[in-house]
Amino acid sequence: MRSLLACLPRAESVGVAQCHDALAEGRRTLRAMFDESEIRFLPRGARRVAYEVRGDGPPLVAPAWWVSHLELDWQSPNIRRFWEGVAKGYTLIRYDRLGVGMSDRTVLDSDLTLDGEVATLRALLDELELDRVSLIGGSSGSCTAIAFAAAFPERVERLVLYGSYPRGDALTPPGVADAIVAAVQAHWGLGSRLLGDIFLSGADAVEHERFARLQRESATAETAAALLRLVYRLDVRTCLPLIRQPATVVHRRDDRAVPYQLGREVAAAIPGATFIPLQGTSHFPWHGDVDSVVRACRQALAPQQPPPHDAVEPGPVVLSHREREILGCVARGLGDRDIATHLQLSPHTVHRHVANIRRKLGSPSRTAAVAEAARLGLL
Repeated sequence: MRSLLACLPRAESVGVAQCHDALAEGRRTLRAMFDESEIRFLPRGARRVAYEVRGDGPPLVAPAWWVSHLELDWQSPNIRRFWEGVAKGYTLIRYDRLGVGMSDRTVLDSDLTLDGEVATLRALLDELELDRVSLIGGSSGSCTAIAFAAAFPERVERLVLYGSYPRGDALTPPGVADAIVAAVQAHWGLGSRLLGDIFLSGADAVEHERFARLQRESATAETAAALLRLVYRLDVRTCLPLIRQPATVVHRRDDRAVPYQLGREVAAAIPGATFIPLQGTSHFPWHGDVDSVVRACRQALAPQQPPPHDAVEPGPVVLSHREREILGCVARGLGDRDIATHLQLSPHTVHRHVANIRRKLGSPSRTAAVAEAARLGLL
């Protein structure tokens, strides 16, 4: 942005092209900041779950979708555009469930339960030492988010659900689910194309082929079929009335994979939930009108602040003992890796604590956080 602003006073001499170049460079810089990520592995017994940490700010966790691949997904411009828009200002955490993507490919029957899904999410938050997070659950991942929020309300700040449903056996007419699973298991090539017709309504042939190839590279036919069976038998109806966090349910009116009525049922069953209906037929949020989905999710994650006359006097800033330790190191000019070595923590844990400190102090940078902490007598 500075490079762009620098050219404005002399726009007549440098011309429009140079300003466009400066703007493009600014966008590339922002993209590079968000592209910095860590892919790490969470031990689950003898197996490992791959997860990715990307961006900066409060934690936003996306429970695993049906089939995914952390590395290959991010190569899709549409998927990047969606997550960059939704997770702006957050630390985005995604993961591949066991059996797919970059996680170990062995999947057990005990993994294929709602309790198993919740246990994986809980283990990931424990691994990252995250006490409280916002959850954004899409499709079958919404069931994991709902069940986790109901079981561990103290660990969820707010809940955003997209393409959600209360019970899997309502997704298709009787017998259709069995036919879809059989097609996937019998011929993964034809099965992945069949799923493309369901999930990607309105997409062109290139998108359909890209989706089919991604699914085949992310999971075997047997695993994909087993996970589809899980999708069709998930049931979170008893969890919905237990949710007390701010919840927003986003759903496209003509979603061909998860009928609109099911999203409405989810919203109606969660006390105080907000329902945002959108136009469109594609099930995936990164297809079709991506911007409308991003706006709806951002509205839930970053609600408008009350007008000044409704403002209340802020309470005192409270930092944990660990945050005070790290703040002291920051004040001495140490970087994340040096702090991690000094306190015997992982660099990511330090990075997360620094983000939380900045958020609590309302500071846009580390330097500003140190100055504000000194002003408040926290150093």
